[in-house]
Amino acid sequence: MALIPLQYRLDGPKHAPVVLLVPPFGTKMSVWDPQMPELTRDRRVLRIDHRGHGHSPAPEGPYSIEGLALDVLGVLEQEGFSRVSAVGAGFGASLLLWIAANSSRTLDRLALLAAASRTPPMHSWERIAARVRSGGMEAVAADVTLPWFTPDLTAERPEVAARFTEDFGEIDPLAYASICDAVATMDQRHLVSGIRMPTLVVSAAHDALLPPGYGRRLADGMDGARFEVVSGAAHLLGVERADRVNELLVEHVAA
Repeated sequence: MALIPLQYRLDGPKHAPVVLLVPPFGTKMSVWDPQMPELTRDRRVLRIDHRGHGHSPAPEGPYSIEGLALDVLGVLEQEGFSRVSAVGAGFGASLLLWIAANSSRTLDRLALLAAASRTPPMHSWERIAARVRSGGMEAVAADVTLPWFTPDLTAERPEVAARFTEDFGEIDPLAYASICDAVATMDQRHLVSGIRMPTLVVSAAHDALLPPGYGRRLADGMDGARFEVVSGAAHLLGVERADRVNELLVEHVAA
């Protein structure tokens, strides 16, 4: 299986412990900007862009969860990082679940935001993929990005929602559709019980895509995992409630 050389960026003190940040698909590495001031104080922070996002290549599909996770491991290998802490959000959390189960020595500590062990059956990623292939990113932009934030944020900080919608429109449509195909059938429930590293699972109280019940079940399936719910936020909780999310991440990563 050929690895794809993802675009990535390193920030923070050069010789500090490394924290890997894996974003939700549909967003770029800049989704982590609200976390950077806190995490880079005493950590080396590695951010990646998924296939077709930002400047990462967009190879022809089909894609798989395994292949996309191996892309991330390829970045770690390229930089010579044998063991890191990792934070993943949305689909990024799904890739970290695969890595935690299949390459456990790579991860020291794990934090999963807006995460689930399987794709909810009511999601229609196959239909979204078909619409993107026929009409481009603009055909689904409004539907996909609407649940990312609460109505309060959209009303009070419309420029934030607009920026993420603009970023979404710049993603390679065929790569995005191929990721949708991979996500549509994702079921990693059989992997959860084998994950042993210290894990934090954080859900957003108003996440319509992955309500807190999914995060609770994920955490309950791991030995000793901690579960938290962040109020006043939807799917992109690290943007909408950066204050609380940063507090939880710094506490967990530094433990």
